[in-house]
Order: sequence, then C-alpha cells, then structure tokens
Amino acid sequence: MFNKLKQFKDLRSRAKDLQEALSKESSEGSAAWGKVKVVIDGTQNVQSVSIDPSLTDIKAIEQGVKDAVNDAMKKMQRTLASKMNDLGGSDLAQEMQELLGKK
Repeated sequence: MFNKLKQFKDLRSRAKDLQEALSKESSEGSAAWGKVKVVIDGTQNVQSVSIDPSLTDIKAIEQGVKDAVNDAMKKMQRTLASKMNDLGGSDLAQEMQELLGKK
C-alpha cells in the first residue's frame, strides 16, 4: 500500500513538472493577412491580441480574431504534443493507467 502511495506521489510530482514546462510554451496565430495576431500560452490561455488599426470592418475583425485563435490553437497542440513526447508525458499517462490497474 505504501509503495502505491509513493508511486502516486511520484507521478503527481512528474505531472506537475510536465504542466509547468508546458505552461512556458507560447504560440502565435495570425489571420487577415497578418493584421490580426493572437498569442496563447501552453495552458491555452490567450496572452495577447493585436489588431492592425487599418482594419475597420467589424466583421473582418471578428473573423480575423476567430481565425487567429484557431491558428494559434493548432500550432500549440502540435507544440504540446511534441513537448510531451520529449518530456515523457505519454509514459506518464501509461504509468498512471498501469498503477490504477486499467491496462
């Protein structure tokens, strides 16, 4: 029993380290020919939005923000998948399943 508790504690610590490393990542998405830019972090929170003042059409701005966020999200998903592979995140998930007896 104590062995399983130690394993859970170790996994939790590794998961926290992984989450911290991923939160330091950022991704920029752009749209409307680069006139709308959005930066998100590894926790997929929007960090900044930049809109070129030459864009005056509200519909174009709305569409540009939507497209830029989607672009940033796609880029971040690729970055996170790669980073998780590098940091052993997939191994962590497998170990958790094994520890819970679900494999």
